[in-house]
Amino acid sequence: MIRTLYVRVVLTFLAVIIVALVSAFLISIMIFEKELKDIQIKEMTTAAEDMIRVYQQTPDQDRKSFIMNIVKLLSYPARIYKTDGEVDVYGWEIDKKGEQILPEHVRQVLSGEPYWSENSSEVMFGGLPFQYKGESYALFLKPSGKNEHTITRLFFTILALVLGIGSLGILIAARYLVKPLKMMTKATKRLGKGDFDVVLQMKRKDEFGTLAQSFNEMASELKQLEQMRQDFVSNVSHEIQSPLTSISGFAKALKLSHLVSDEKRNYYLDIILKESERLSRLSDNLLKLASLDIQQHPFELQTFNLDEQIRQTMVVCEPLCITKDIHIDLWSPPALKIQADTDLLSQVWMNLIGNSIKFTPDGGQILIDISFNSSDYIISITDSGIGIAEEDQKHVFDRFYKTDRSRDRSINGSGLGLAIVKKIIALHHGSIEVKSALGEGTTFIVRLPKVFPAG
Repeated sequence: MIRTLYVRVVLTFLAVIIVALVSAFLISIMIFEKELKDIQIKEMTTAAEDMIRVYQQTPDQDRKSFIMNIVKLLSYPARIYKTDGEVDVYGWEIDKKGEQILPEHVRQVLSGEPYWSENSSEVMFGGLPFQYKGESYALFLKPSGKNEHTITRLFFTILALVLGIGSLGILIAARYLVKPLKMMTKATKRLGKGDFDVVLQMKRKDEFGTLAQSFNEMASELKQLEQMRQDFVSNVSHEIQSPLTSISGFAKALKLSHLVSDEKRNYYLDIILKESERLSRLSDNLLKLASLDIQQHPFELQTFNLDEQIRQTMVVCEPLCITKDIHIDLWSPPALKIQADTDLLSQVWMNLIGNSIKFTPDGGQILIDISFNSSDYIISITDSGIGIAEEDQKHVFDRFYKTDRSRDRSINGSGLGLAIVKKIIALHHGSIEVKSALGEGTTFIVRLPKVFPAG
């Protein structure tokens, strides 16, 4: 079995060349068959006329030797038939069935009518009449095999040279073609073993160059994904380890009942419950993000009032606002119909409004403004909170990202809330951006299509 592409390229080339040459040869013969026969008959006729002229002008005693010399010169074996049945042979000993001259052929030519014997591809022999001293003669000629043999040898020599030179050229070219594939194979193996720093140094403008560029881009993206995976594992481990350490430590302390007072025991139990709830929220958010990523989260489109949904979210958050004496307002036209998933979109407002309340100091204010254009609703949520540094704003939607000043930037305190928000909005074909400055508050701007795009 041929496994090497290098060998396959060479053998394919040879097969194509052979088939092409043979096909071209056969087709050419079919196309020019009649023309070749006409040329052959014309040449034989000219040669026969020259022989007849020499025969008529040469004395009887020198005729046979002179005609034999002419036959050798022209390479056309000949036979001359007389009316009395006598035959003069000039280099033509009949040894093939196709060269048999029948009596009727001789009679036809002696009666003054030329005769040509042809097969499917060539003229076998021909006869021409002529007169000498008042008597009728028949001159028969056949083509010499010397030219045909020379042409055949020439054809096969050319074919061999084409195949030989072509094979050498394709061997060199195939190495040039296969070399980048070998490089890619080695690079792919390194990539499969986890070496994402592999780069193909291939400056070509053909398909291999395009493939190498795509490979390098893929390797770079895989490297980023691997880095994200490692960061994700690290962040999850950190987020899980912290509450587990607290739970483990306080649980061990509770076992020493003789050293722990009832008041501290209740305090430790409250911490254990709080950290357990934190772990539960973290796992819930991780599962939610995973289901959103693979689009397996239930997605049910409904038509409802966007402004009414946001008002309901404000009512839910009202106890937190009262606790911190935060004033929250909504500016919106009435009855803004939107087509979306009610539950998912509700999580967006809970996270965004909850974050604004959480990071707005006591006595602050939050303004929610809803506007629209021909196709989208634009919802802006502005607070008078602590703000976000400019260098942190491009990362606030990253998973587990937390700023130094705001360790618990998301409402759940795990750094997943805003990542969930962005994913839900993306599933609705919308967008979200943040505008903020330290000490001047933060504005989240959400754009959602009024009607969920088809397809």
